[in-house]
Amino acid sequence: MALFGKKAKGKVTKLFFVTDVHGSETTFRKFVNAGAFYGVDVLVLGGDIAGKMVVPILDLGGGRYRATIQSITHELASHEEVAEFEKRAAKLGTYTIVVTPEEYQAMAADPAKVDAAYRRLATERLERWLAFAEERLAGSGIRCYITGGNDDAPDILEPLVRHEGPMVVDCEGKRIEIDDDGHLMLSTGMSNPTPWDTPRELPDEELGRHLEEIVAGVTDFTRVIFNFHAPPKDSTLDTAAELDWSTDPPKVVTSGGTPVMYGAGSAAVRAAIEKYQPLLSLHGHIHESRGQTTIGRTVAVNPGSEYGEGLLRGAIVTLEGDVVRNVQLTSG
Repeated sequence: MALFGKKAKGKVTKLFFVTDVHGSETTFRKFVNAGAFYGVDVLVLGGDIAGKMVVPILDLGGGRYRATIQSITHELASHEEVAEFEKRAAKLGTYTIVVTPEEYQAMAADPAKVDAAYRRLATERLERWLAFAEERLAGSGIRCYITGGNDDAPDILEPLVRHEGPMVVDCEGKRIEIDDDGHLMLSTGMSNPTPWDTPRELPDEELGRHLEEIVAGVTDFTRVIFNFHAPPKDSTLDTAAELDWSTDPPKVVTSGGTPVMYGAGSAAVRAAIEKYQPLLSLHGHIHESRGQTTIGRTVAVNPGSEYGEGLLRGAIVTLEGDVVRNVQLTSG
């Protein structure tokens, strides 16, 4: 889609926006490499960095190992096969840990041990990602802005908060000029409530107050970018299947054999967009609701996510002064 607005003022800035990589090594590396591939000026990763689970690899002794992922059990007969399994799991966004049967039983009996392993592995992967991005972007002139999402616990995000490299910037809760043409990005990875009780979600009314704190002091929104992980409610960027939570696992609610869909986004985010009318609004969270729309003058985008396939969904946005010149949804 091209030519939003009537006139342009200033130079062209191209940004590449991606969200919801959920621990996928393949997807994150593609994201960083996409800066040069697409010839953009700015990279933005809009949240949900961490993976969702840890898969144990049982050390059975004698060079034999066993692991189950996606309901398929794998018998591994060498360190090389273990390494290959770990690589495939990392592509899916899954963490792995080699344990003896005794260690596995101890973890199974103590959820705190599992949680500790998950947080350690997620933190270590994020640290490696930051180092990779710094190395790959060095000398390119491409800055990479990252915020966590609702799924990312604060302690897992600590490596990002502490990070002081020149090319990768933690933008959570901050107002940052992303170029020398006055484009100001305001970011938060917090979301409205979800059925999964994730680490960084707020009641919508409280989220609204949080957004007001972020925008406080900004008086001109003509070149402002909202980088808010949660999409605006009932915007077509937040359409998800309704789930019946009386079953385990929850099942999709259907009517006449067709899934019942609803807007799972945030009313507070929508209200902020309607009130302040930023130039651009970047969102994620609802993986299957890929697309773009307008709310008043604001161009709003959700690039979607298929991280589990190692597929990078993204959006190249071309800004020219106070105009969004083009939005190109990408996949690769």
